[in-house]
Amino acid sequence: MATMQTLPPVPDSVLVEMAKAPTRKKLVRRLVSDHSQRIRRTVQFAFILLNTVIGIQFYRFVRFYENGGVGQPVSRPAGVEGYLPIAGLMNLKATLLTGTIPKLHPAGMFLVVAFLAISFLFRKTFCSWLCPVGTLSEYLWKLGRKLLKRNLRLPSWLDIPLRALKYMLLAFFLYAVHNMSPRDVQEFLQSPYGLVADVKMLNFFRYLGETGLVVIGILMLLSVLIQNFWCRYLCPYGALMGLTSLLSPLRINRNTETCIDCAKCAKACPSQLPVDQLITIKSAECTGCLECVAVCPAEKALVFAAPKRKIVPAWTVAAGIAVIFFGTVGYAKLTGRWNSEIPSQVYQYLIPHADEASHPMPDQQ
Repeated sequence: MATMQTLPPVPDSVLVEMAKAPTRKKLVRRLVSDHSQRIRRTVQFAFILLNTVIGIQFYRFVRFYENGGVGQPVSRPAGVEGYLPIAGLMNLKATLLTGTIPKLHPAGMFLVVAFLAISFLFRKTFCSWLCPVGTLSEYLWKLGRKLLKRNLRLPSWLDIPLRALKYMLLAFFLYAVHNMSPRDVQEFLQSPYGLVADVKMLNFFRYLGETGLVVIGILMLLSVLIQNFWCRYLCPYGALMGLTSLLSPLRINRNTETCIDCAKCAKACPSQLPVDQLITIKSAECTGCLECVAVCPAEKALVFAAPKRKIVPAWTVAAGIAVIFFGTVGYAKLTGRWNSEIPSQVYQYLIPHADEASHPMPDQQ
């Protein structure tokens, strides 16, 4: 009769390691395909189209006055003030202190309010859904990944101090606005410089010098190599939206029971957040782009949700952004508070001399 061999006992150290080893979870695949990125791209390109139309109309407006007011008059698109966020913050402060909506550059203030409201309700989606610079930045790093097969990732000792730069810039601008009284704001916006700040911004890009070209070229190259370089390290407007988003009731939530720990979400996150290691994403760096949700293969393992895990789908985010944006702009237009009250003769004098707009303007009254 054959004798049975007795196996040696398993050492305690091996049993401990076996207990520590994660058990592979069964994947329950998603029942419905994710369309969040298709919806987000639609919103991105719609906003780029809107900004393109505004840009073309504003250029034609400026050229009309540069040509001495000859030809068909072109109205100034007030939406261009979205590119003057500091003026918008100045007017917002003055409005809160005086209760009176300003007559110069009011559209900029309404747009700041709309974007802050969007960030409060839907996290920092302004940066990943609306901002044209954010959209350009996204497609630059995706180009870099396609060409180079990867993007560079800065070490923590360098990444963290660089991320602080945008908050330092934001603090500087907020400090400057804080020290301005409503009268200071009014005097600045009524100055020749304040009246044509939008024209000076346009002329900066129209007549870009060698230094400007080099700086923009470097920023674009870095944006190809490093994910969202400008947005991640230098954009003070994004920093403001990020801080506002900390108050948002919406969060990316991970369900540890259905999560299979594949880490695809962390690899997809443009903000380099450890999504696979957290239960709730609370970081100001989260832009609500939903890329992590889009790549998750497990059913309801990763969701964008309100309190009590009420899932908020991408189409709801898109609809909410549209309601806030168009609702704010529509209110301003219907109440006659959208356009700046600047006489045509003021533009006729200032626009051809925009580069000298810091000089006192002759009496045009």
